[in-house]
Amino acid sequence: MSNIEEKAPNRLINEKSPYLLQHAYNPVDWYPWGKEAFLKAKVEDKPIFLSIGYSTCHWCHVMERESFEDEEVADFLNKHFVSIKVDREERPDIDTIYMNVCQALTGSGGWPLTIIMTHEQKPFFAGTYFPRDDRMGMQGLMTILKAVINAWTDNREKLLESGDKITEYISHKIEPDMENIPENIFDEAFNSFEQYFDPLYGGFGHAPKIPTPHNLMFLLRYWKKTNNPTALQMVEKTLDSMYRGGIYDHIGFGFCRYSTDNKWLVPHFEKMLYDNALLVIAYLEAYQATKKEKYGLIACDIMEYVLRDMTSQEGGFYCAEDADSEGVEGKFYLWDLEEIYSVLGEEEGRAFASFYNITLKGNFEGKNIPNLINNNLPYEYTTAFKTSRKKLFIHREKRIHPLKDDKILTSWNGLMISAFAIAGRVLNENRYIQAAINAVNFVLNKLIRDDGRLLSRYRDGEARHLAYLEDCAFFIFGLIELYETTYKTDFLRRAVSLSDDLLKLFWDEKDGGFFIYGNDAELLLMRPKEIYDGAVPSGNSVSALNLLKLSRLTGRYEYEEKANQIFRAFSGSIKLQPFSHSFCLMALLFSCSGGQEIIISTDTIENAKHYIDIINEKFSPFSVSMVYSRGDETLTEIAPFLQSYNTEPGKTTAYVCEKHSCKAPITDYEEFKKQFYK
Repeated sequence: MSNIEEKAPNRLINEKSPYLLQHAYNPVDWYPWGKEAFLKAKVEDKPIFLSIGYSTCHWCHVMERESFEDEEVADFLNKHFVSIKVDREERPDIDTIYMNVCQALTGSGGWPLTIIMTHEQKPFFAGTYFPRDDRMGMQGLMTILKAVINAWTDNREKLLESGDKITEYISHKIEPDMENIPENIFDEAFNSFEQYFDPLYGGFGHAPKIPTPHNLMFLLRYWKKTNNPTALQMVEKTLDSMYRGGIYDHIGFGFCRYSTDNKWLVPHFEKMLYDNALLVIAYLEAYQATKKEKYGLIACDIMEYVLRDMTSQEGGFYCAEDADSEGVEGKFYLWDLEEIYSVLGEEEGRAFASFYNITLKGNFEGKNIPNLINNNLPYEYTTAFKTSRKKLFIHREKRIHPLKDDKILTSWNGLMISAFAIAGRVLNENRYIQAAINAVNFVLNKLIRDDGRLLSRYRDGEARHLAYLEDCAFFIFGLIELYETTYKTDFLRRAVSLSDDLLKLFWDEKDGGFFIYGNDAELLLMRPKEIYDGAVPSGNSVSALNLLKLSRLTGRYEYEEKANQIFRAFSGSIKLQPFSHSFCLMALLFSCSGGQEIIISTDTIENAKHYIDIINEKFSPFSVSMVYSRGDETLTEIAPFLQSYNTEPGKTTAYVCEKHSCKAPITDYEEFKKQFYK
């Protein structure tokens, strides 16, 4: 945007969202979502033009440049509409409702999301990106806006009737069948993944390819449960291929959002915190399952990127980095051969270019995305280029960086807390544990209201928006993982307290499951519930797993019953398309797999270290563990059953329970190892 200083800002200038601030100097008279905009639309008898996106979205930038910075478009919008901008990451409640509208009307969705509706929030038009003018058979935004105003003036009754029908359709509640999910659901999901698996490049389906790490996490659990080698092979092939592709940043580390091709070569260059968090977990679980060091090292590189570029001084994790820099998608990440030679010298540069497929012709718009797709050498050979990569990274740092969305979301922080907590225990690395603790402390200090209500977003000194289901579920997920890494009681206590709040504020007492927003929040057009596991797992899926784990850790079996109610409430959706509910199936596998509950009773946690090391090195996704230090009254308040788990002073005793029965206490380290590894 040029000459910003000469333009008067619109109302978005008072917002904290980087996405809204990007539009603060548009000539469009944007409003943030709120009563002021809806009242203006009612008083002036105008329809609402609602535009939803996020700060690192490439096509959001394109639509802004083409339309929202255009004076003619702005004049028309300002004259005939009340225009509202929403950051989907700050308001997932609004985004979910109107994305459902778009998918119902058009069969697809995405961002930017374009909605036209009444002041009563009833939508009668939906779409995604539109060019300014008609182009190649695609209606332009100006054509659409003019047609809407003509209909609003001449045939409003039909528009309003359409809005009522759409609202009725998306508000229609699918009655839960409340049946148990059949035992073969896991095989059905596996068969679907096998059917869609790409044996050449890994991943599932055709381009674009999205990592969706929880699909791989489900397959690892399916392999663990059934010992089916194909499930593990699919996981390894996908993890290897993604790492070798251009979707992975071989210079600065971290994964981009998705690949536009089937080889994982050309990414959509934005980097999202949630993708990288879930990928860390997937690589670490593969490391545990296969004992292949490369998976642990790739996870370490991702975390290096997060600690270096995505962590605030106060410990919270930022949201994302943009795909564009200087108005060009991917410019920050691309190389030409001459530049490689100028940085590394000809001999070192030639070796690097040969290894990472950098050519004179290029592989993306005349430039190069470093990749290892056609390089069949083992992972270990990459260590020879560590110095070269560092030189290129230092050189790349001088370029103009993509925008960083530096807001901090409780939900995505919860996922990254989980990733660092798991990394800390699996890799025995204290700095990862400390990163997780720092982020938890950030949330507890900055994102909890005085009355204890969790909040959703922090930026520039301001915490705002009541936490949504994903915020609560993902943060509880992180707290549970951090408890099982550190065995510090306060993390478990917090997880229990927040779970009780979640049940109080979000639970659907009639049909079961959790609503997306709480009963103390703004009432929107509808109050949706979601179970579909998309780019991130659904809040209901993660909550089901959380509740099952907390039930085993605390002895509160009402948590398990709530998880079972989630499965029954959404059983129709799960049975219809099991592979679209992979995280939910992970929770269901946990529920029915008869995993182990391990309780280590000891004087001090240091005395239990050998036992903890055994637990941490094994891939045991259906187990939970606790360390009970005698005299920990806070822990026995949370889990009263622990009072009977005594040990002699100076001794450590392990209790291993399976299928609702406990084995004899174990005081011998080797015997514990034998029991745990059987």
